[in-house]
Amino acid sequence: MMEKALRSSLLQNNSGKPIEEACQLSKFPFRPELKPRTLTMRLFSVITIICLLALPGCSSENSELELAAVQLERDLEMYNGVWDKFLKEGNTSVVNADNFTEDVVVVTSEGDLVGIDACRDYYTNYLTGFSEIEWNILDAFGQGDKLVKHWNFKGRHTGEFFGMPATGNYLDLSGTTIVTMRDGKIAKEHDFFDMQSLLDQLSSGADGSVTVDEYRSVN
Repeated sequence: MMEKALRSSLLQNNSGKPIEEACQLSKFPFRPELKPRTLTMRLFSVITIICLLALPGCSSENSELELAAVQLERDLEMYNGVWDKFLKEGNTSVVNADNFTEDVVVVTSEGDLVGIDACRDYYTNYLTGFSEIEWNILDAFGQGDKLVKHWNFKGRHTGEFFGMPATGNYLDLSGTTIVTMRDGKIAKEHDFFDMQSLLDQLSSGADGSVTVDEYRSVN
């Protein structure tokens, strides 16, 4: 708006008044003894300098935002690929130093587990505890170094699962995981789901008909 007003005033340089208004808008001191043409040239110089100073900052900020967006897309793609291979293909080797930080943390109700081996061992319980596994990431998004995924895990409880003997029951569990990324690697996993409903589904008398947090689109 200021630029528009300045341009309008500068074009009307036949009298001192428009120039005076332009000076006030730009905080440029008005000197009536100077000819309008001289003032116009000075104002254009000031505006040019301001624009030149502003351009590098805008360009730098846009570049940083573009780089952050690209990194976020890479993080989401890598993250989804790792857990698809782990749970769909049973490939535990993807939990490695290429995809996880050496001090990766898994937050559990029993306390934090630290390190790649601890992370792999923890999630391997889902592979040894269930057969007929179906795994889907229903939604995933992020901002900065944080990712959020909404997932669904299905399987038949045919093996020991975190010390719980096999029941043969079918589990249908949905939940959310908040992830922290660092330098393109997974640095922290924090899962949220209804533990009581999981236990109800896997109890010896359950018929496996309980569904936890069934996904419904908000659209």
